[in-house]
Formats: sequence, C-alpha cells, structure tokens
Amino acid sequence: MRTVSVIARYLAGVIFLVFGLNGFLNFIPLPGALYVSHYLWLIFAFQVIAGVLLLVNRYVPLAVAVLAPVIFNILVFHALMAPSGLGLAFFVAILWGVVFASVRSAFTGILEARIETGTAPVRRHSDVISPT
Repeated sequence: MRTVSVIARYLAGVIFLVFGLNGFLNFIPLPGALYVSHYLWLIFAFQVIAGVLLLVNRYVPLAVAVLAPVIFNILVFHALMAPSGLGLAFFVAILWGVVFASVRSAFTGILEARIETGTAPVRRHSDVISPT
C-alpha cells in the first residue's frame, strides 16, 4: 500500500503542478470566462504550492487539506458545466483519497466526533522552574 500511496502522491503532484502552472502560463488553452478572470489565480497558486509540496514530500497533510476544496470545486465544475473533463476529475479525486488515507493520522483530531471538555491546567513558566 505504501508504494501505491507514493505513486498517487507523485501523480497528483505532477497533475496539480502542471494545471496550476497552466493557469499562469496558459500553455494548454482553456476557454471560458472563469479562465480569463483573475479570480482563479489564487486557485492556481494553491494548486502549484500543493503540487510542489506533494512532489517534495513535505507538509503532505497540509497539501491534502489545501487540495480538498479545490478538488471538490473541480468535480462540481466538471459535473455541471464541462462533463468532458469529469473522468480526469474523478481520477484526481481517487488519487487524493489514496494520499489522504496514507496521512489520515494527521487528521485524527479534526475527525473526532466528541472531545473531552475537561482541559489540563495551564502551566506557567514560574510553575516549571523551582526557586533554588
């Protein structure tokens, strides 16, 4: 399973790096009003940054968290407006799922249904250092 997650991480990294850079360099022409607006520059920047993080294997949980809403919007866009790209969108979502599964332990805190309301007492610096 580790090999599959590494391959999925590299494939997702390359896909998001290429399509993110395409937003700035326009080497794959994409028609439509969304692509000519400057709103998508932020989305393309997120794709480039997350793609690089996946490729260099640093801050992978952060890249996964950043890409989750991007992938959701890609899926909705292709489902409602451009169904021809839905296959690649599903493929990227599956790659994301495999990478998420490999780093899911980083998300255990936000995936808990309940938390304990009792907290540990706050330790002050003066409590830690005893006077001599």
